[in-house]
Amino acid sequence: MSSHVFGDGASRRQVLRGAAGIAAGSLVSAVPAFGQSDSPIAARAIPHSGEQIPVIGLGTANDFMSQQEGEAKANLKKVVDDLLAQGCKLIDTASSYGAAESVLGDLLSDQDRSKVFLATKIEDGRNDAGLVEFRRSLVRLRYKQVDLLQLHNVQDRHQDLTPFRDWEAQGLCRYVGITTTYKNDYDAAEAVLRKEKPDFFQVDYSLADREAEKRLLPAARDAGAAVLTALPFGRSSVFSAVRGKSVPEWARDFDATTWPQFFLKFLLGHEAVTAVIPGTTNPAHLADNISAGRGRFPDARQRKAMIDFFATL
Repeated sequence: MSSHVFGDGASRRQVLRGAAGIAAGSLVSAVPAFGQSDSPIAARAIPHSGEQIPVIGLGTANDFMSQQEGEAKANLKKVVDDLLAQGCKLIDTASSYGAAESVLGDLLSDQDRSKVFLATKIEDGRNDAGLVEFRRSLVRLRYKQVDLLQLHNVQDRHQDLTPFRDWEAQGLCRYVGITTTYKNDYDAAEAVLRKEKPDFFQVDYSLADREAEKRLLPAARDAGAAVLTALPFGRSSVFSAVRGKSVPEWARDFDATTWPQFFLKFLLGHEAVTAVIPGTTNPAHLADNISAGRGRFPDARQRKAMIDFFATL
């Protein structure tokens, strides 16, 4: 549901504003490292096809859910344009995200289709009702085909993805997937992952919420599913935890110079994760998020240090 996905609002602004005020020498720089913006964005393969997608994407729940005008619309347009200009491609939305599909359809109308990897989600997994919902999404998005169609928040452990694969065969989508952001539905999601082996799996995962590591990420790996991480900032809880605190100096070892980079790189350090999809309407925050896709990522030892550090907060 859209209420489970949030952008990076006040908590992030407060943390970054506070970080900028900490005395020099006590803090890793609060802006991307010099030259880092010139390095390429990492890309990872979709296991079922080998197609490469950049590791930083954009989520649209909450932030894109209503039609905007003036400066607010200009900011949304700049976020989308900047994302694509930096070589990122993945934009994730859903039929249930208010006006987000229509907003995106407008914002993407002047973009080269080949530069966009567009993902949406529908609520109904049944053949006829699902197709009606999916075709409505295509109209809103102004696309004849989406790259990824996902069943949103799967609840039935016996869910059949045959309708989705039929729509794929008809050329309406290129990949199929499932999502969950509800702990009560994790058992169902795992069962569908193992039985249906979708191309993609989207799950809530952050340094503050690592439940997906126990069974779902291994199940996705076994199924050959590319993993997208929803709620990568844990509904901003990670920013609340580090308010007024400095990024550890050892984060330089994996090129993290800001808290958002620290949190996103943690996720990208997991071998099962294909891409992260933080939402934002702030072009400066987008630039910082994109920087997390550059340079080095933490290895297992460094990720353990990040977990231990966060546990002390």
